[in-house]
Amino acid sequence: MKPDHIALVIAMNSEAAPLIKTLALEKKADLFPAPLPFELYQGEAAGKRISVIVSGLDREHGVNNVGTQSATLMTYLIIAHLHPDLVINAGTAGGIGEKGCQIGDIYLSESPFCYHDRRIPLPRFDQYGIGSYPSIDTTEMAASLGFKTGRISTGDSLDMTDRDLEMIRSNRAIIKEMEAAAVAWVCRMMDIPMFAVKVITDLIDRQTSTEAQFTANLQLAVNNLRRSILQVIDYL
Repeated sequence: MKPDHIALVIAMNSEAAPLIKTLALEKKADLFPAPLPFELYQGEAAGKRISVIVSGLDREHGVNNVGTQSATLMTYLIIAHLHPDLVINAGTAGGIGEKGCQIGDIYLSESPFCYHDRRIPLPRFDQYGIGSYPSIDTTEMAASLGFKTGRISTGDSLDMTDRDLEMIRSNRAIIKEMEAAAVAWVCRMMDIPMFAVKVITDLIDRQTSTEAQFTANLQLAVNNLRRSILQVIDYL
């Protein structure tokens, strides 16, 4: 596909800031109603219109609005107001080391996106809770750019329970993060193609805590994320 307008949904300011700076994107202050914390940046790169939406800060706690709630609303707003040709969910993630994930690895999404923490043990609700939302086929792009591909499983916690890990493996996912399935759900409803770019900050099958790995490896991952998105934009 050759999109003219690419929208990137990014949860954390630290994940988005290097890309915004490199592309000299301009902050737009008039798209969303005042109470909403989301931030929009726009510009051009490689002959394409680029829109980046970031979650902004929670008014009570002063931290980024990570997770599926904000991702859902951000994705809807950017599609409804700006009508992009393609949505990319970009950010950091955990990975399963025994499946070949390494710190700093760049992954493009494989279908389907699923959830690992929406357990509804009732007929049909069980599959609804897990979900199954499409990604565009990124195989050729990943091969051309030297990236990996893998299925992504989404949940609203940074750490995880043993049951979460069982669900991730049941989903045949190798990547764990906090937004992609929510973004994909909205894109499916709105009939907008999407995929995800994720960089590994932590290995979820290691003994070291997720938060310790995340903190130690965030800067490496953010640098790789900026580079990978620039490559993806050029490829597209």
